[in-house]
Amino acid sequence: MAHTARKNPKKEIFEAPEVIDRKAKVLADLIRKSKHLVVFTGAGVSTSAGIPDFRGPEGVWTLMAQGRQATKKSVDVLQAIPTKTHMALVELQERGILKGLISQNCDGLHRRSGIRADMISELHGNTNIEYCKNCGKEFLRDFYAVAPDNRPLHDHRTGRKCPICMTHPLHDTIIHFSEDLPLGPWTRAEAHCEKADLCLVLGSSLTVTPANELPQLVGERAAAQGKKQQTQQPDTNLVICNLQDTDLDYLCPSPDHRIYARTDDLMERVMHYLSLPVPDFYVRRRLIVETDVDANPAGGRHVVTVKGVDEDNSTPASFLRTVKLVTAGGRPRIVKTEPFVLGWRGKIGDMEEEQNGSVAECGADEAKIKSETLTLALEFMGNYGEPGFELQHTVRASMPDNESNPEAYQQRQVASTVYELVYNPRNGTWVGLLYR
Repeated sequence: MAHTARKNPKKEIFEAPEVIDRKAKVLADLIRKSKHLVVFTGAGVSTSAGIPDFRGPEGVWTLMAQGRQATKKSVDVLQAIPTKTHMALVELQERGILKGLISQNCDGLHRRSGIRADMISELHGNTNIEYCKNCGKEFLRDFYAVAPDNRPLHDHRTGRKCPICMTHPLHDTIIHFSEDLPLGPWTRAEAHCEKADLCLVLGSSLTVTPANELPQLVGERAAAQGKKQQTQQPDTNLVICNLQDTDLDYLCPSPDHRIYARTDDLMERVMHYLSLPVPDFYVRRRLIVETDVDANPAGGRHVVTVKGVDEDNSTPASFLRTVKLVTAGGRPRIVKTEPFVLGWRGKIGDMEEEQNGSVAECGADEAKIKSETLTLALEFMGNYGEPGFELQHTVRASMPDNESNPEAYQQRQVASTVYELVYNPRNGTWVGLLYR
């Protein structure tokens, strides 16, 4: 907090563009040769998204230490667009180059940008994640999933109950000063640093303990190798990119390993020398639509359940405000709270003509397939100004050719479909795709 920052912060240093370019080329070569690249990020990777850092000249803690108010308006974290640095790391992940990402940031931009849950160790938590201590389940939210301000500092209850355990409270994942880091992310991060042959620090002052001990572990190994191999480059390298001096600068093997630049400026040049693109950011939402239909030819009651999930298709993700169901012959139905469960009555719609040939060719015991298209009108949280989207979901039910024999069909039929919804914030359009 403020007591960890200086009233007179360290000076920010901006190296010349040609120096940054030369060092980016060196770093790209190190990345190309690396077998286990680990990246360690701090608040500096998010400043170009409009989120202030902590210990810079206009940092949050610096201003508090000086008793000043911020002069620039910051962006709401929920509306912040992941930066070029975030997106470059996503590309390195997708190429199999990045092996582990360790972050001190709570802003959730790494996960939002496309970094997988199994790739990142968020040492200080994530303002969009809450969890149940009883069952261990995490819940990813498109809103602030943090304890209310009126609770004591170390009371992490968010005020919501676990939908799995029903009665146990959910807790936020934010780590306050004096609290222990979460064991799982720490253990995973430490394991990556023990394997790392290259650790790249981006936008961190490396002030906060014990997080700063992780790049220190890599740097000390690099320094020990350097003493043994005085005539050649060590097998392990520590590279630091930060505008201010850090306490670990002495562990960088050479001046080319210490870069004074904005992280976006560096990573754009690095990706250029790696001949890799920096991808655009898209809002990606994973949706599971489950149907439970009554295949009785006379009709019955049917249920559709709509739920958001993370990229693992398992972790619940809350990004919908409402879901409205529109069927061919019924009135619209709307649900405004999770779980989004909607029902309708009647017969499943028209028979599909191309099941085992035409209907006329079907034998007496062969099943007919009847289908009905549901319109699911989705309203999102709208943090990126995303409009609603109408998803056309087809329900299919297998019916016996001889509908007069009630024992010839399975009365209730359950199906599940996964959709990938992709929103382009540059032109304001959604695309809905079947996932695999």
